[in-house]
Amino acid sequence: MGAAADPDDQHVKVAVRCRPLNEEEAAMNAAEIVTVSPDQGTIVLKSKKRGDPEKRFTFDNVFGPDSKQLDIYNICARKIVDSVLEGYNGTIFAYGQTGTGKTFTMEGVRSIPEKKGIIPNSFAHIFGEISKAGGDVKFLVRVSYLEIYNEDICDLLSKDMKKKLEVKERPDVGVYVKDLHQFSVKSAEDMDKIMTVGNKNRSVGSTKMNSHSSRSHAIFTITIERCDQGLDGKGHLRMGKLHLVDLAGSERQAKTGATGKRLKEATKINLSLSTLGNVISALVDGKSSHVPYRDSKLTRLLQDSLGGNSRTVMLANISPASYNADETHATLRYANRAKNIKNKAHINEDPKDAMLREFQKEIEALKAQLDSVGGPGDMSGSEEEYIDENGKPVKVKKRNKKKSLDDAEIAAIKEQLDKEKKELLETTNMEAAEKDKISKELAAREKELQKTQQEKKKLAEKLSMLEGKLIVGGVDLLEKAKEQQLLLDQSFKELEATTKKQEKIREEIEEKEQEKLMVEEKYGNLQEEAAGKTKKLQKINQMYKSAKAEVFQFPYIVTKIQSISRTSSMIRYREIYQLILLFTDHI
Repeated sequence: MGAAADPDDQHVKVAVRCRPLNEEEAAMNAAEIVTVSPDQGTIVLKSKKRGDPEKRFTFDNVFGPDSKQLDIYNICARKIVDSVLEGYNGTIFAYGQTGTGKTFTMEGVRSIPEKKGIIPNSFAHIFGEISKAGGDVKFLVRVSYLEIYNEDICDLLSKDMKKKLEVKERPDVGVYVKDLHQFSVKSAEDMDKIMTVGNKNRSVGSTKMNSHSSRSHAIFTITIERCDQGLDGKGHLRMGKLHLVDLAGSERQAKTGATGKRLKEATKINLSLSTLGNVISALVDGKSSHVPYRDSKLTRLLQDSLGGNSRTVMLANISPASYNADETHATLRYANRAKNIKNKAHINEDPKDAMLREFQKEIEALKAQLDSVGGPGDMSGSEEEYIDENGKPVKVKKRNKKKSLDDAEIAAIKEQLDKEKKELLETTNMEAAEKDKISKELAAREKELQKTQQEKKKLAEKLSMLEGKLIVGGVDLLEKAKEQQLLLDQSFKELEATTKKQEKIREEIEEKEQEKLMVEEKYGNLQEEAAGKTKKLQKINQMYKSAKAEVFQFPYIVTKIQSISRTSSMIRYREIYQLILLFTDHI
Protein backbone atom coordinates (compact mmCIF):
# COMPACT_ATOMS: atom_id res chain seq x y z
CA MET A 1 0.00 0.00 0.00
CA GLY A 2 1.38 3.39 -0.97
CA ALA A 3 1.83 6.31 1.35
CA ALA A 4 -1.06 8.70 1.69
CA ALA A 5 -0.92 11.97 -0.19
CA ASP A 6 -1.05 15.39 1.38
CA PRO A 7 -4.77 16.13 2.07
CA ASP A 8 -4.38 19.54 0.39
CA ASP A 9 -3.53 17.77 -2.86
CA GLN A 10 -6.55 15.47 -2.83
CA HIS A 11 -9.04 17.83 -4.47
CA VAL A 12 -8.98 18.38 -8.21
CA LYS A 13 -7.20 21.67 -8.81
CA VAL A 14 -8.97 23.95 -11.29
CA ALA A 15 -7.44 26.84 -13.21
CA VAL A 16 -9.08 29.06 -15.83
CA ARG A 17 -7.31 30.71 -18.76
CA CYS A 18 -8.93 33.48 -20.78
CA ARG A 19 -7.46 34.05 -24.23
CA PRO A 20 -7.42 37.44 -26.04
CA LEU A 21 -10.09 38.40 -28.55
CA ASN A 22 -9.38 36.70 -31.87
CA GLU A 23 -9.57 38.38 -35.28
CA GLU A 24 -13.16 37.29 -35.95
CA GLU A 25 -14.40 38.56 -32.58
CA ALA A 26 -12.55 41.85 -33.01
CA ALA A 27 -14.00 42.24 -36.52
CA MET A 28 -17.56 41.91 -35.21
CA ASN A 29 -16.79 44.45 -32.46
CA ALA A 30 -17.55 41.93 -29.74
CA ALA A 31 -17.42 43.36 -26.23
CA GLU A 32 -15.08 41.88 -23.63
CA ILE A 33 -17.25 40.59 -20.78
CA VAL A 34 -14.67 38.69 -18.73
CA THR A 35 -12.64 40.28 -15.94
CA VAL A 36 -9.71 38.22 -14.66
CA SER A 37 -8.22 38.92 -11.22
CA PRO A 38 -5.17 36.63 -10.77
CA ASP A 39 -4.38 38.06 -7.30
CA GLN A 40 -7.82 37.11 -6.01
CA GLY A 41 -8.22 33.99 -8.14
CA THR A 42 -11.53 35.25 -9.50
CA ILE A 43 -13.30 35.45 -12.85
CA VAL A 44 -16.15 37.91 -13.20
CA LEU A 45 -18.57 37.41 -16.09
CA LYS A 46 -20.66 40.42 -17.04
CA SER A 47 -24.24 39.80 -18.02
CA LYS A 48 -25.38 40.27 -21.61
CA LYS A 49 -28.54 41.96 -20.35
CA ARG A 50 -28.34 45.35 -18.70
CA GLY A 51 -29.39 45.22 -15.07
CA ASP A 52 -28.70 41.52 -14.59
CA PRO A 53 -26.09 40.75 -11.93
CA GLU A 54 -22.58 39.79 -12.94
CA LYS A 55 -21.40 36.28 -12.11
CA ARG A 56 -18.34 35.78 -9.96
CA PHE A 57 -16.32 32.54 -9.77
CA THR A 58 -13.32 31.64 -7.62
CA PHE A 59 -10.71 29.08 -8.70
CA ASP A 60 -7.31 27.83 -7.58
CA ASN A 61 -5.66 29.93 -10.30
CA VAL A 62 -6.83 32.24 -13.07
CA PHE A 63 -4.87 33.56 -16.05
CA GLY A 64 -5.64 36.54 -18.25
CA PRO A 65 -4.95 37.12 -21.97
CA ASP A 66 -1.37 38.21 -21.28
CA SER A 67 -0.44 35.06 -19.33
CA LYS A 68 2.82 33.28 -20.18
CA GLN A 69 3.16 29.62 -21.10
CA LEU A 70 6.06 29.11 -18.66
CA ASP A 71 4.07 30.61 -15.77
CA ILE A 72 1.09 28.38 -16.49
CA TYR A 73 3.37 25.33 -16.49
CA ASN A 74 5.13 26.27 -13.26
CA ILE A 75 1.91 27.17 -11.43
CA CYS A 76 -0.37 24.38 -12.66
CA ALA A 77 1.74 21.48 -13.91
CA ARG A 78 5.09 21.46 -12.09
CA LYS A 79 3.77 19.95 -8.84
CA ILE A 80 1.88 17.25 -10.73
CA VAL A 81 4.99 16.21 -12.69
CA ASP A 82 7.09 16.20 -9.50
CA SER A 83 4.47 13.94 -7.91
CA VAL A 84 4.60 11.50 -10.83
CA LEU A 85 8.39 11.29 -10.47
CA GLU A 86 7.77 10.25 -6.84
CA GLY A 87 5.34 7.49 -7.82
CA TYR A 88 1.91 9.19 -7.86
CA ASN A 89 -0.46 9.18 -10.82
CA GLY A 90 -1.15 12.60 -12.29
CA THR A 91 -3.53 14.06 -14.86
CA ILE A 92 -3.58 17.45 -16.54
CA PHE A 93 -6.42 18.13 -18.95
CA ALA A 94 -7.66 21.13 -20.88
CA TYR A 95 -11.39 21.73 -21.28
CA GLY A 96 -13.44 24.40 -23.03
CA GLN A 97 -15.40 25.58 -26.04
CA THR A 98 -13.87 24.97 -29.46
CA GLY A 99 -11.37 27.66 -30.43
CA THR A 100 -10.51 28.80 -26.87
CA GLY A 101 -6.85 27.69 -26.92
CA LYS A 102 -6.83 24.23 -25.34
CA THR A 103 -4.27 22.78 -27.76
CA PHE A 104 -2.14 25.92 -27.43
CA THR A 105 -2.20 25.52 -23.65
CA MET A 106 -1.30 21.83 -23.80
CA GLU A 107 1.08 21.81 -26.76
CA GLY A 108 1.84 25.41 -27.69
CA VAL A 109 4.41 26.25 -30.36
CA ARG A 110 7.10 23.62 -29.88
CA SER A 111 9.67 25.44 -32.04
CA ILE A 112 9.68 28.51 -29.76
CA PRO A 113 10.94 27.88 -26.17
CA GLU A 114 8.81 30.61 -24.56
CA LYS A 115 5.65 29.38 -26.31
CA LYS A 116 5.96 25.68 -25.59
CA GLY A 117 2.90 24.26 -23.86
CA ILE A 118 2.50 21.98 -20.87
CA ILE A 119 3.28 18.73 -22.71
CA PRO A 120 6.69 19.65 -24.23
CA ASN A 121 7.67 21.52 -21.06
CA SER A 122 6.97 18.37 -19.04
CA PHE A 123 9.47 16.49 -21.25
CA ALA A 124 12.32 18.82 -20.30
CA HIS A 125 11.20 18.90 -16.66
CA ILE A 126 11.14 15.08 -16.31
CA PHE A 127 14.61 14.49 -17.71
CA GLY A 128 15.96 17.52 -15.85
CA GLU A 129 14.84 15.95 -12.56
CA ILE A 130 16.21 12.53 -13.53
CA SER A 131 19.60 14.13 -14.18
CA LYS A 132 19.53 15.49 -10.61
CA ALA A 133 18.76 12.09 -9.02
CA GLY A 134 21.38 9.96 -7.33
CA GLY A 135 23.46 7.43 -9.26
CA ASP A 136 21.90 4.54 -7.30
CA VAL A 137 18.44 5.31 -8.75
CA LYS A 138 17.37 3.66 -12.00
CA PHE A 139 14.52 4.88 -14.18
CA LEU A 140 12.46 3.43 -17.00
CA VAL A 141 10.37 5.95 -18.99
CA ARG A 142 7.72 4.86 -21.51
CA VAL A 143 5.17 6.79 -23.56
CA SER A 144 1.94 6.06 -25.40
CA TYR A 145 -0.37 8.28 -27.46
CA LEU A 146 -4.02 7.61 -28.30
CA GLU A 147 -7.08 9.44 -29.52
CA ILE A 148 -10.80 8.91 -29.02
CA TYR A 149 -12.44 9.69 -32.35
CA ASN A 150 -16.20 9.15 -32.74
CA GLU A 151 -16.04 6.98 -29.59
CA ASP A 152 -13.40 4.70 -31.15
CA ILE A 153 -9.95 4.42 -29.57
CA CYS A 154 -7.05 4.58 -32.01
CA ASP A 155 -3.32 4.21 -31.33
CA LEU A 156 -1.65 7.30 -32.79
CA LEU A 157 1.71 5.48 -32.78
CA SER A 158 0.50 2.41 -34.65
CA LYS A 159 1.11 1.67 -38.33
CA ASP A 160 -2.47 0.46 -38.56
CA MET A 161 -4.60 3.51 -37.73
CA LYS A 162 -7.78 1.70 -38.75
CA LYS A 163 -7.50 -0.77 -35.89
CA LYS A 164 -9.94 0.00 -33.06
CA LEU A 165 -8.67 -0.75 -29.56
CA GLU A 166 -10.64 -2.00 -26.57
CA VAL A 167 -10.79 -0.72 -23.00
CA LYS A 168 -10.14 -3.51 -20.49
CA GLU A 169 -9.91 -3.72 -16.73
CA ARG A 170 -7.95 -6.00 -14.39
CA PRO A 171 -8.10 -6.05 -10.60
CA ASP A 172 -4.31 -5.77 -10.32
CA VAL A 173 -3.69 -2.94 -12.84
CA GLY A 174 -7.08 -1.22 -13.24
CA VAL A 175 -8.36 0.26 -16.52
CA TYR A 176 -6.09 -0.06 -19.56
CA VAL A 177 -6.21 -0.12 -23.37
CA LYS A 178 -5.45 -3.52 -24.86
CA ASP A 179 -2.69 -3.64 -27.54
CA LEU A 180 -1.75 0.02 -27.09
CA HIS A 181 1.89 0.54 -28.12
CA GLN A 182 4.34 1.83 -25.54
CA PHE A 183 7.82 3.08 -26.42
CA SER A 184 10.79 3.42 -24.09
CA VAL A 185 12.47 6.82 -24.26
CA LYS A 186 15.80 8.14 -22.96
CA SER A 187 15.53 11.86 -23.59
CA ALA A 188 13.14 14.77 -24.07
CA GLU A 189 14.04 14.66 -27.79
CA ASP A 190 12.79 11.05 -28.00
CA MET A 191 9.47 12.12 -26.52
CA ASP A 192 9.17 15.08 -28.85
CA LYS A 193 9.81 12.91 -31.93
CA ILE A 194 7.17 10.40 -30.83
CA MET A 195 4.64 13.16 -30.23
CA THR A 196 5.33 14.59 -33.70
CA VAL A 197 4.61 11.18 -35.24
CA GLY A 198 1.36 10.90 -33.27
CA ASN A 199 0.20 14.41 -34.15
CA LYS A 200 0.47 13.60 -37.86
CA ASN A 201 -2.11 10.85 -37.31
CA ARG A 202 -4.49 12.89 -35.17
CA SER A 203 -7.94 13.80 -36.52
CA VAL A 204 -8.31 17.54 -37.17
CA GLY A 205 -10.65 19.58 -39.32
CA SER A 206 -11.87 23.08 -40.13
CA THR A 207 -15.03 24.75 -38.82
CA LYS A 208 -16.29 28.33 -38.77
CA MET A 209 -15.12 28.61 -35.15
CA ASN A 210 -11.65 27.06 -35.61
CA SER A 211 -9.67 26.46 -38.80
CA HIS A 212 -7.55 23.78 -37.09
CA SER A 213 -10.12 22.16 -34.81
CA SER A 214 -9.26 18.96 -32.91
CA ARG A 215 -11.91 16.40 -33.83
CA SER A 216 -10.84 13.92 -31.17
CA HIS A 217 -9.79 13.71 -27.55
CA ALA A 218 -6.06 12.94 -27.30
CA ILE A 219 -4.23 11.39 -24.33
CA PHE A 220 -0.42 11.39 -24.19
CA THR A 221 0.67 9.14 -21.31
CA ILE A 222 4.12 9.09 -19.73
CA THR A 223 4.88 6.15 -17.43
CA ILE A 224 7.85 6.65 -15.10
CA GLU A 225 9.22 3.72 -13.11
CA ARG A 226 12.01 4.21 -10.62
CA CYS A 227 14.00 1.81 -8.48
CA ASP A 228 15.71 3.29 -5.39
CA GLN A 229 18.31 1.49 -3.30
CA GLY A 230 16.87 1.17 0.23
CA LEU A 231 18.66 1.03 3.58
CA ASP A 232 18.11 -2.73 3.47
CA GLY A 233 20.23 -2.91 0.33
CA LYS A 234 17.25 -3.94 -1.77
CA GLY A 235 15.70 -2.10 -4.70
CA HIS A 236 12.34 -0.44 -4.00
CA LEU A 237 10.11 0.13 -7.01
CA ARG A 238 7.63 2.96 -7.59
CA MET A 239 5.65 3.85 -10.70
CA GLY A 240 3.76 7.00 -11.67
CA LYS A 241 1.65 7.68 -14.75
CA LEU A 242 1.17 11.16 -16.18
CA HIS A 243 -1.88 11.59 -18.43
CA LEU A 244 -1.74 14.74 -20.55
CA VAL A 245 -5.19 15.23 -22.06
CA ASP A 246 -6.19 17.60 -24.86
CA LEU A 247 -9.98 17.42 -25.05
CA ALA A 248 -11.87 18.30 -28.20
CA GLY A 249 -13.92 21.46 -27.73
CA SER A 250 -17.64 21.60 -27.10
CA GLU A 251 -19.53 22.95 -30.12
CA ARG A 252 -22.80 24.53 -31.17
CA GLN A 253 -23.79 23.61 -34.68
CA ALA A 254 -25.34 27.03 -35.31
CA LYS A 255 -21.92 28.66 -34.74
CA THR A 256 -19.57 26.08 -36.26
CA GLY A 257 -21.71 25.48 -39.35
CA ALA A 258 -20.88 21.77 -39.07
CA THR A 259 -22.59 19.42 -41.52
CA GLY A 260 -22.14 15.82 -42.60
CA LYS A 261 -18.93 14.31 -41.20
CA ARG A 262 -18.14 17.38 -39.08
CA LEU A 263 -21.64 17.31 -37.55
CA LYS A 264 -21.27 13.63 -36.64
CA GLU A 265 -17.92 14.37 -35.02
CA ALA A 266 -19.41 17.29 -33.07
CA THR A 267 -22.29 15.11 -31.85
CA LYS A 268 -19.90 12.47 -30.51
CA ILE A 269 -17.65 15.12 -28.93
CA ASN A 270 -20.55 16.82 -27.17
CA LEU A 271 -21.94 13.49 -26.01
CA SER A 272 -18.68 12.42 -24.38
CA LEU A 273 -18.22 15.86 -22.77
CA SER A 274 -21.78 15.66 -21.48
CA THR A 275 -20.95 12.30 -19.90
CA LEU A 276 -17.85 13.87 -18.37
CA GLY A 277 -20.13 16.53 -16.88
CA ASN A 278 -22.46 13.84 -15.50
CA VAL A 279 -19.51 12.07 -13.88
CA ILE A 280 -18.35 15.32 -12.27
CA SER A 281 -21.88 16.07 -11.02
CA ALA A 282 -22.25 12.56 -9.56
CA LEU A 283 -18.91 12.84 -7.76
CA VAL A 284 -19.70 16.29 -6.36
CA ASP A 285 -23.29 15.46 -5.41
CA GLY A 286 -22.24 12.99 -2.74
CA LYS A 287 -25.66 11.32 -2.83
CA SER A 288 -25.22 9.40 -6.09
CA SER A 289 -24.54 5.71 -5.58
CA HIS A 290 -23.60 5.33 -9.26
CA VAL A 291 -20.96 7.28 -11.18
CA PRO A 292 -21.45 6.79 -14.96
CA TYR A 293 -17.80 6.20 -15.91
CA ARG A 294 -18.77 3.46 -18.38
CA ASP A 295 -21.06 5.72 -20.42
CA SER A 296 -18.18 6.90 -22.61
CA LYS A 297 -14.64 5.84 -23.53
CA LEU A 298 -13.29 9.18 -22.29
CA THR A 299 -14.69 8.91 -18.76
CA ARG A 300 -13.69 5.24 -18.62
CA LEU A 301 -10.05 6.14 -19.29
CA LEU A 302 -10.19 9.11 -16.89
CA GLN A 303 -11.78 7.05 -14.11
CA ASP A 304 -8.71 7.25 -11.86
CA SER A 305 -8.21 10.92 -12.70
CA LEU A 306 -11.66 11.89 -11.40
CA GLY A 307 -12.35 10.58 -7.93
CA GLY A 308 -9.65 7.90 -8.01
CA ASN A 309 -5.93 7.36 -7.53
CA SER A 310 -4.55 10.52 -9.14
CA ARG A 311 -3.55 14.11 -8.55
CA THR A 312 -5.46 16.10 -11.13
CA VAL A 313 -5.45 19.60 -12.60
CA MET A 314 -8.18 20.87 -14.91
CA LEU A 315 -7.40 23.86 -17.13
CA ALA A 316 -10.61 25.48 -18.38
CA ASN A 317 -10.14 27.71 -21.43
CA ILE A 318 -12.60 30.50 -22.19
CA SER A 319 -13.23 33.33 -24.66
CA PRO A 320 -13.64 36.92 -23.39
CA ALA A 321 -16.12 37.88 -26.14
CA SER A 322 -19.80 38.65 -25.57
CA TYR A 323 -20.50 36.53 -28.68
CA ASN A 324 -19.48 33.45 -26.64
CA ALA A 325 -21.08 34.49 -23.33
CA ASP A 326 -23.29 31.40 -22.98
CA GLU A 327 -20.45 28.98 -23.74
CA THR A 328 -18.11 30.82 -21.37
CA HIS A 329 -20.68 30.69 -18.58
CA ALA A 330 -21.23 26.97 -19.18
CA THR A 331 -17.47 26.30 -19.05
CA LEU A 332 -17.09 28.25 -15.81
CA ARG A 333 -19.94 26.37 -14.15
CA TYR A 334 -18.51 23.09 -15.41
CA ALA A 335 -15.09 23.93 -13.95
CA ASN A 336 -16.70 25.22 -10.77
CA ARG A 337 -18.22 21.81 -10.07
CA ALA A 338 -14.97 19.99 -10.86
CA LYS A 339 -13.03 21.72 -8.07
CA ASN A 340 -15.20 19.93 -5.50
CA ILE A 341 -14.07 16.47 -6.65
CA LYS A 342 -11.93 14.71 -4.08
CA ASN A 343 -9.41 12.12 -5.26
CA LYS A 344 -7.62 9.39 -3.31
CA ALA A 345 -4.03 9.61 -4.57
CA HIS A 346 -1.28 7.39 -3.16
CA ILE A 347 2.21 6.32 -4.17
CA ASN A 348 2.21 3.22 -6.37
CA GLU A 349 4.73 0.90 -4.73
CA ASP A 350 5.65 -2.46 -6.32
CA PRO A 351 2.95 -2.21 -9.03
CA LYS A 352 1.96 -5.43 -10.78
CA ASP A 353 2.35 -3.99 -14.29
CA ALA A 354 5.80 -2.47 -13.75
CA MET A 355 8.40 -3.44 -16.35
CA LEU A 356 11.54 -2.13 -14.64
CA ARG A 357 11.84 -5.12 -12.32
CA GLU A 358 11.26 -7.53 -15.21
CA PHE A 359 13.96 -5.74 -17.20
CA GLN A 360 16.37 -6.02 -14.27
CA LYS A 361 15.66 -9.74 -13.88
CA GLU A 362 16.17 -10.30 -17.60
CA ILE A 363 19.42 -8.31 -17.53
CA GLU A 364 20.76 -10.45 -14.67
CA ALA A 365 19.73 -13.62 -16.53
CA LEU A 366 21.49 -12.44 -19.70
CA LYS A 367 24.65 -11.62 -17.77
CA ALA A 368 24.59 -15.09 -16.24
CA GLN A 369 24.15 -16.61 -19.71
CA LEU A 370 27.09 -14.60 -21.01
CA ASP A 371 29.22 -15.80 -18.11
CA SER A 372 28.31 -19.43 -18.84
CA VAL A 373 28.93 -19.32 -22.58
CA GLY A 374 31.85 -21.70 -23.22
CA GLY A 375 34.08 -22.20 -26.22
CA PRO A 376 36.14 -24.84 -27.90
CA GLY A 377 38.78 -24.26 -25.28
CA ASP A 378 42.48 -24.32 -26.11
CA MET A 379 45.23 -26.94 -26.27
CA SER A 380 47.42 -25.52 -23.52
CA GLY A 381 46.68 -28.25 -20.99
CA SER A 382 48.80 -31.27 -20.04
CA GLU A 383 49.86 -33.77 -22.73
CA GLU A 384 48.08 -37.05 -23.15
CA GLU A 385 49.51 -40.08 -25.02
CA TYR A 386 47.38 -42.59 -26.93
CA ILE A 387 47.98 -45.27 -29.63
CA ASP A 388 46.61 -44.45 -33.06
CA GLU A 389 45.00 -46.94 -35.47
CA ASN A 390 48.41 -47.86 -36.89
CA GLY A 391 49.75 -48.85 -33.47
CA LYS A 392 51.99 -45.80 -33.15
CA PRO A 393 52.09 -43.67 -29.93
CA VAL A 394 50.75 -40.10 -30.37
CA LYS A 395 51.01 -37.27 -27.83
CA VAL A 396 48.14 -34.75 -27.74
CA LYS A 397 47.57 -31.78 -25.43
CA LYS A 398 44.37 -32.03 -23.36
CA ARG A 399 41.81 -29.32 -24.16
CA ASN A 400 40.97 -26.94 -21.32
CA LYS A 401 37.22 -26.24 -21.59
CA LYS A 402 36.45 -22.73 -20.40
CA LYS A 403 33.19 -21.70 -18.79
CA SER A 404 33.37 -18.19 -20.14
CA LEU A 405 35.46 -16.62 -22.86
CA ASP A 406 36.08 -12.93 -23.28
CA ASP A 407 36.92 -11.32 -26.62
CA ALA A 408 40.68 -11.53 -26.01
CA GLU A 409 40.47 -15.26 -25.25
CA ILE A 410 38.36 -15.93 -28.33
CA ALA A 411 40.88 -14.04 -30.45
CA ALA A 412 43.72 -16.08 -28.92
CA ILE A 413 41.95 -19.39 -29.61
CA LYS A 414 41.25 -18.31 -33.20
CA GLU A 415 44.90 -17.40 -33.63
CA GLN A 416 45.91 -20.78 -32.22
CA LEU A 417 43.53 -22.61 -34.55
CA ASP A 418 44.91 -20.73 -37.55
CA LYS A 419 48.44 -21.62 -36.43
CA GLU A 420 47.57 -25.30 -36.04
CA LYS A 421 45.88 -25.37 -39.45
CA LYS A 422 48.96 -23.83 -41.03
CA GLU A 423 51.27 -26.32 -39.29
CA LEU A 424 49.05 -29.18 -40.44
CA LEU A 425 49.25 -28.03 -44.05
CA GLU A 426 53.04 -27.81 -43.81
CA THR A 427 53.39 -31.27 -42.23
CA THR A 428 54.74 -33.84 -44.72
CA ASN A 429 55.60 -36.80 -42.50
CA MET A 430 52.03 -37.52 -41.33
CA GLU A 431 49.83 -40.17 -42.86
CA ALA A 432 46.84 -38.95 -44.87
CA ALA A 433 44.24 -40.54 -42.59
CA GLU A 434 45.72 -38.99 -39.46
CA LYS A 435 46.09 -35.66 -41.21
CA ASP A 436 42.45 -35.80 -42.28
CA LYS A 437 41.34 -36.65 -38.75
CA ILE A 438 43.21 -33.70 -37.22
CA SER A 439 41.90 -31.43 -39.98
CA LYS A 440 38.32 -32.44 -39.18
CA GLU A 441 38.93 -31.84 -35.49
CA LEU A 442 40.31 -28.36 -36.20
CA ALA A 443 37.27 -27.59 -38.41
CA ALA A 444 34.92 -28.75 -35.64
CA ARG A 445 36.71 -26.54 -33.10
CA GLU A 446 36.57 -23.60 -35.50
CA LYS A 447 32.83 -24.14 -36.03
CA GLU A 448 32.29 -24.31 -32.28
CA LEU A 449 34.25 -21.09 -31.85
CA GLN A 450 32.10 -19.34 -34.46
CA LYS A 451 28.97 -20.60 -32.72
CA THR A 452 30.28 -19.25 -29.41
CA GLN A 453 31.05 -15.88 -31.01
CA GLN A 454 27.56 -15.65 -32.53
CA GLU A 455 25.88 -16.64 -29.28
CA LYS A 456 27.89 -14.10 -27.28
CA LYS A 457 27.16 -11.40 -29.84
CA LYS A 458 23.44 -12.12 -29.77
CA LEU A 459 23.30 -12.10 -25.96
CA ALA A 460 25.45 -8.97 -25.77
CA GLU A 461 23.18 -7.12 -28.23
CA LYS A 462 20.06 -8.09 -26.27
CA LEU A 463 21.73 -7.09 -23.01
CA SER A 464 22.80 -3.75 -24.49
CA MET A 465 19.29 -3.10 -25.77
CA LEU A 466 17.71 -3.75 -22.35
CA GLU A 467 20.34 -1.79 -20.45
CA GLY A 468 19.89 1.03 -22.95
CA LYS A 469 16.25 1.38 -21.92
CA LEU A 470 17.17 1.95 -18.27
CA ILE A 471 18.23 5.43 -17.21
CA VAL A 472 20.66 5.93 -14.34
CA GLY A 473 19.97 8.93 -12.13
CA GLY A 474 22.50 11.76 -12.31
CA VAL A 475 23.25 11.27 -16.00
CA ASP A 476 22.58 14.37 -18.12
CA LEU A 477 20.18 13.32 -20.87
CA LEU A 478 18.74 16.73 -21.73
CA GLU A 479 20.87 17.51 -24.80
CA LYS A 480 18.83 20.06 -26.78
CA ALA A 481 16.19 20.32 -24.03
CA LYS A 482 18.72 21.67 -21.50
CA GLU A 483 17.94 25.23 -22.57
CA GLN A 484 14.22 24.60 -21.97
CA GLN A 485 14.87 23.14 -18.52
CA LEU A 486 17.00 26.16 -17.56
CA LEU A 487 14.24 28.45 -18.86
CA LEU A 488 11.67 26.60 -16.72
CA ASP A 489 13.84 26.75 -13.60
CA GLN A 490 14.57 30.46 -14.04
CA SER A 491 10.89 31.22 -14.63
CA PHE A 492 9.95 29.19 -11.54
CA LYS A 493 12.34 31.13 -9.30
CA GLU A 494 11.06 34.47 -10.61
CA LEU A 495 7.49 33.28 -10.14
CA GLU A 496 8.14 32.26 -6.52
CA ALA A 497 9.56 35.70 -5.71
CA THR A 498 6.64 37.48 -7.42
CA THR A 499 4.08 35.25 -5.70
CA LYS A 500 5.49 36.03 -2.24
CA LYS A 501 5.26 39.77 -2.95
CA GLN A 502 1.68 39.42 -4.25
CA GLU A 503 0.62 37.41 -1.22
CA LYS A 504 1.98 40.04 1.11
CA ILE A 505 0.18 42.82 -0.80
CA ARG A 506 -3.04 40.77 -0.86
CA GLU A 507 -2.89 40.24 2.92
CA GLU A 508 -2.40 43.96 3.49
CA ILE A 509 -5.36 44.80 1.22
CA GLU A 510 -7.59 42.26 2.97
CA GLU A 511 -6.65 43.67 6.38
CA LYS A 512 -7.49 47.19 5.22
CA GLU A 513 -10.79 46.01 3.75
CA GLN A 514 -11.68 44.34 7.05
CA GLU A 515 -10.76 47.48 8.96
CA LYS A 516 -12.82 49.59 6.59
CA LEU A 517 -15.77 47.23 6.96
CA MET A 518 -15.69 47.46 10.76
CA VAL A 519 -15.36 51.26 10.89
CA GLU A 520 -18.63 52.98 11.81
CA GLU A 521 -19.06 55.97 9.54
CA LYS A 522 -20.13 59.28 11.05
CA TYR A 523 -23.08 61.09 9.54
CA GLY A 524 -24.27 64.67 10.00
CA ASN A 525 -27.93 63.73 10.25
CA LEU A 526 -30.35 60.84 9.91
CA GLN A 527 -30.89 61.58 6.22
CA GLU A 528 -27.15 61.20 5.45
CA GLU A 529 -26.99 58.00 7.53
CA ALA A 530 -29.96 56.51 5.67
CA ALA A 531 -28.45 57.46 2.28
CA GLY A 532 -25.03 55.99 3.17
CA LYS A 533 -26.42 52.72 4.47
CA THR A 534 -28.83 52.43 1.56
CA LYS A 535 -25.91 52.75 -0.85
CA LYS A 536 -24.04 49.98 0.99
CA LEU A 537 -27.07 47.73 1.03
CA GLN A 538 -27.59 48.24 -2.70
CA LYS A 539 -24.03 47.10 -3.31
CA ILE A 540 -24.45 44.08 -1.03
CA ASN A 541 -27.81 43.28 -2.62
CA GLN A 542 -26.15 43.24 -6.05
CA MET A 543 -23.57 40.76 -4.72
CA TYR A 544 -26.37 38.70 -3.21
CA LYS A 545 -28.24 38.50 -6.53
CA SER A 546 -25.07 37.45 -8.30
CA ALA A 547 -24.45 34.72 -5.74
CA LYS A 548 -28.09 33.63 -5.83
CA ALA A 549 -27.71 32.73 -9.52
CA GLU A 550 -25.46 29.83 -8.45
CA VAL A 551 -27.24 28.83 -5.22
CA PHE A 552 -28.47 25.38 -6.25
CA GLN A 553 -25.42 23.69 -4.71
CA PHE A 554 -25.52 25.48 -1.33
CA PRO A 555 -29.09 25.47 0.12
CA TYR A 556 -27.95 26.03 3.72
CA ILE A 557 -26.09 29.26 2.96
CA VAL A 558 -28.93 30.48 0.74
CA THR A 559 -31.54 29.86 3.45
CA LYS A 560 -29.38 31.67 5.98
CA ILE A 561 -28.89 34.69 3.70
CA GLN A 562 -32.62 34.87 2.94
CA SER A 563 -33.45 34.59 6.63
CA ILE A 564 -31.11 37.42 7.59
CA SER A 565 -32.25 39.63 4.69
CA ARG A 566 -35.90 39.22 5.77
CA THR A 567 -35.49 39.74 9.50
CA SER A 568 -32.48 42.01 9.92
CA SER A 569 -32.35 45.75 9.95
CA MET A 570 -29.81 47.87 8.11
CA ILE A 571 -27.20 47.56 10.82
CA ARG A 572 -27.00 43.77 10.22
CA TYR A 573 -25.48 44.25 6.73
CA ARG A 574 -22.07 42.97 7.90
CA GLU A 575 -23.46 39.52 8.64
CA ILE A 576 -25.08 39.33 5.20
CA TYR A 577 -21.84 40.47 3.59
CA GLN A 578 -19.77 37.82 5.37
CA LEU A 579 -22.17 35.05 4.34
CA ILE A 580 -22.12 36.22 0.73
CA LEU A 581 -18.31 36.12 0.77
CA LEU A 582 -18.45 32.61 2.25
CA PHE A 583 -20.84 31.54 -0.47
CA THR A 584 -18.98 33.10 -3.38
CA ASP A 585 -15.77 31.46 -2.21
CA HIS A 586 -17.43 28.09 -2.79
CA ILE A 587 -19.30 28.60 -6.06
